[in-house]
Amino acid sequence: MKRAVFFVSDSTGITVEALGLSLLSQFENVDFEVIRRPFVASENEAREVVRQIGCAAKERGQRPLVFTTLIDPRLAAIVHLADAFCISYFEAFLAPLEAELGVKSTHTVGRTHGSAGNGGYKHRIEAINYTLAHDDGVTDRDLAAADVVLVGVSRCGKTPTSLYLAMQFGLKAANFPLIPDDFERGELPECLRKNREKLFGLTIQPERLAQIRAERRPKSVYASLANCRREVAEAEKMMRGEGIRWLDSSHKSIEEIAATVLQELQTHKPARAAD
Repeated sequence: MKRAVFFVSDSTGITVEALGLSLLSQFENVDFEVIRRPFVASENEAREVVRQIGCAAKERGQRPLVFTTLIDPRLAAIVHLADAFCISYFEAFLAPLEAELGVKSTHTVGRTHGSAGNGGYKHRIEAINYTLAHDDGVTDRDLAAADVVLVGVSRCGKTPTSLYLAMQFGLKAANFPLIPDDFERGELPECLRKNREKLFGLTIQPERLAQIRAERRPKSVYASLANCRREVAEAEKMMRGEGIRWLDSSHKSIEEIAATVLQELQTHKPARAAD
C-alpha cells in the first residue's frame, strides 16, 4: 500500500512533520510518500495546496493524508475542503487546552521555533556555534562551558548526536575521539580529565563500526575489523575504568541517543544547595 502524505504549515512545517511521522511510523506495511508544503500564508496558496492534493488523489487512486498546523482558520478551512483525510493538530489540541486552562491561545504563527529576536533562538544559535567549534576534538578551549562532552572511537556517532543536541535542545555539546595514543597512555587526555563530570561515552559494535569506516576509507587498516575490535575494546575498558557513563549506539537513532544523554544529564545534575 502506498499513500501520499501532505504536511501543510504556515511556518516551517517541522512540528507538523515530526508529529505526523511519529504517528505514521506505527504503520509498517504502508509506504508513505511525503510532500511538504510549508509557509502557506494566503488563501491563494491554500487553494494551490488543495489543487495539488486533488492531483495526488487522482494519480494514486486514493485520497491523501493531510496533517496541518495552520493557525489561520480561513486557510485551515480551505485546506479541509480537499479530497483527503485531514488532521489539524491545532483543532485537535488547542481547543481542549483552551477549555482546560480557561484562556485563549495566542494563535501566533511559528511560536515553536522562535525568531531572531527571541532569547531561546539566540541561545540555540550560540549552542550550535559552540558545538561546531568543538567537533571531533578540534579544540579544548572553553571546554568548561560545555553542557556535555561526548567521547568514543571515531565514527561511533558523536558528531551527529552533538549537533542534534545543539539544534534541538540548545545544548553546548563538545565531542572528542578516543584514539590509539590515549589507549597507549592508559588515561584520558588532561582536558577531559578536568571535565570528567561532563563526559558521556558512546560505543559501537565492531562489525558495525567496520562497515561505517569502510564507506569512508575502504580496505584500510582504519576500517579493518581487527582494528575496530581493538579500538572498541580499549575504549570501553577506558570508559569503564574512568567511571564514564556510556551506551551502545549500534542500532539506535540519533534521537534515541540524544534522549538517553538528556536523561543522564538530568539524573546526574548536581543538587542545588538549600536556601
